[in-house]
Amino acid sequence: MSDPTPKTELTGQARFDLRTVDRVHNASITLQALAIAAVIVMISRETEHGYDALSFIVVAQVLVLATQFALRMLGRGITMRGRSAYEVTRRAREQIEELFAMTDMLQAAETYEDASAVLMATARRLLPEYGAALYVFNNSRDRLDLARAWDLPANYRVLETLSPANCWALKRGKPHINAPVSNTLCCAHHGCEVASVEIPMMACGQLHGLLIVVRDDPAAFSLLMENRRLGRALADSMSLALSNIALREKLRTQSLRDPLTGLYNRRYMEDALERFVSLGARSGSSTAVVMLDLDNFKHLNDEHGHAKGDAVLRDVAAQIVGTLRPSDVVCRYGGEELLAILPDCAMEDALEKAEMLRERIEGLSDVHQCRISASFGVAAVPEAATSASDIVPMADAALYAAKKAGKNQVVAADRRAATREAAGPRLAITAKR
Repeated sequence: MSDPTPKTELTGQARFDLRTVDRVHNASITLQALAIAAVIVMISRETEHGYDALSFIVVAQVLVLATQFALRMLGRGITMRGRSAYEVTRRAREQIEELFAMTDMLQAAETYEDASAVLMATARRLLPEYGAALYVFNNSRDRLDLARAWDLPANYRVLETLSPANCWALKRGKPHINAPVSNTLCCAHHGCEVASVEIPMMACGQLHGLLIVVRDDPAAFSLLMENRRLGRALADSMSLALSNIALREKLRTQSLRDPLTGLYNRRYMEDALERFVSLGARSGSSTAVVMLDLDNFKHLNDEHGHAKGDAVLRDVAAQIVGTLRPSDVVCRYGGEELLAILPDCAMEDALEKAEMLRERIEGLSDVHQCRISASFGVAAVPEAATSASDIVPMADAALYAAKKAGKNQVVAADRRAATREAAGPRLAITAKR
């Protein structure tokens, strides 16, 4: 009948320790037996030769005590190795728990700022004597911008931007150690004597950033080599979070912006207009709307092709964004119609802005070697409209009036009776130039 007690598989070191204890224990028993035999022999010979048996007993006892002491020391060494292995296992378990907690927190991170804060908190617990810096690719992916840095040595030179062409870690896609004291190959951007390990953050086959772990210590090279795997685990968890954030930003951009011009779409325009009009009513300021439509755009597409029409739309959008304030919202209303929301802007100022835009758009004719112009309609709350629901139709009606009057001009919507007297007379149509 087989033994029901489960068998425990021993490691090579444990089997070696047990064999050593058995050998020393057997040697101790053998020494004790030899000592007893020697004492018996000496006692039997004492009557003939006069030897003192007591001295042999003392010698035998010393041998037995020495053997027992050796056994005790060997057992203590085995116990210390066991404790050391236990500490290593416990530390590894704590690190895994910290990494799992970090991954769980990163799932709730919505921005790069949130993700970098989680990384910093975890890195400080796992690598308390190390400094670090996190770099993330910009939108055009031609450089990396510093997202966050913490606990860096005073003599470490941290850069605000990095070029991928100057980093061996990014070019190879593998961790790279910069240790000038140890004569290692250093990246071009590493301009100090402090050692660092640079870990690229990759997810879904794409680079998303760079994690630099720094240690200012004479033995920094060996320390970084020992903790390189832990830094890689931090970078892998962070890279997945950066990939998710980039994907969410891409989806959000696609839902809010026009893919051709990069302007906001009509859905965002409606929400923004309602918000700005409400804020303006609360503060007593005006909110203006400028609507424009490219003249003879269908003829331009038919004569020069749709590629030329797309290029013209993109350049017109760039001119509008470059002319208006950062607080203004520019949208693609539909087709070749664009709309700009100007918060805290009176109708007179909006008319001046529209005329400036008309001139700049007309100036694109020389660039594209074809006739380019636009007609504008301007309305504002409270000068012409009373709410967000009627300001766009009024601007559209003024735009239609500009088209009917000959195109390439700016027309203002009719003022309300309550504001016409306060504003005084003003031309509604800007002369064509």
